[in-house]
Amino acid sequence: MKPILLTGASGALGRMLVPALAAQGHALRLTDIAPFPDELPANAIFEAADLNDGVTVSRLAEGVSHILHFGGVSTDQPFEAIFGPNLRGLYHIYEAARREGARVAFASSNHSIGFHLRETKLDADCAFRPDSFYGLSKAYGELMGRLYWDKHGVENINYRIGSCWPEPLNRRSLATWLSYPDMARLVQATITAPRFGHAVIWACSANPTSYWGADHRDRIGWQPQDTAEKWRDKVGHITTNNPAIEHHQGGPYCAPGYSRAAPPTADAFDLP
Repeated sequence: MKPILLTGASGALGRMLVPALAAQGHALRLTDIAPFPDELPANAIFEAADLNDGVTVSRLAEGVSHILHFGGVSTDQPFEAIFGPNLRGLYHIYEAARREGARVAFASSNHSIGFHLRETKLDADCAFRPDSFYGLSKAYGELMGRLYWDKHGVENINYRIGSCWPEPLNRRSLATWLSYPDMARLVQATITAPRFGHAVIWACSANPTSYWGADHRDRIGWQPQDTAEKWRDKVGHITTNNPAIEHHQGGPYCAPGYSRAAPPTADAFDLP
């Protein structure tokens, strides 16, 4: 069994995935710019690395079957902070995957489509409408995967992650929440799937109020098992008074620097 490379291993999702994947018997190569704060499983090794360093990324990927790419800037930041790890770093990931014949699982985000209105039910082939430079970098990442599949046959799956926390925090996350166990099951289904090509998954649990519809989950045989509904009484009343946040699927990432004078409703001049 070839090893698996996990970037962003020291982040919240990486730290959750490491023991889950190790328990499945996978040999893991872990990397992050920050030290790994937990005890390493017996079948895992860690090496600190910067995604801007293409030589190191290439070396870490030697002989791997999958690159689980959860690394990079994970919050809304100025463009210059986003550019290196999220754009240049992603290029290094895909070049390594091309050389090694590895498959890529990319931690994309709902923020790649965040300026869609909440009442619009989206399928996976919807238009990108990023809500931030962070969201823009995730749209770029998905398009990078499209290019490498079409041009080089690099299989890649793009997880449009909603709100992956231990539990929902507000009314919006009743629609977007992804449980940690559902996230771990999604990654495991990806690793064991025979083939998926270029695929997009709405990475959220089985939430009745989800904004999202059809995707490619049947290619890997994944179905979420958890739901946010049991937290409705606890957090369903928690909202903001900001229309840019409350009207759009991307929520809080839509608001910083928002300067549009028109209200956030359907615009007759939007492209179909």
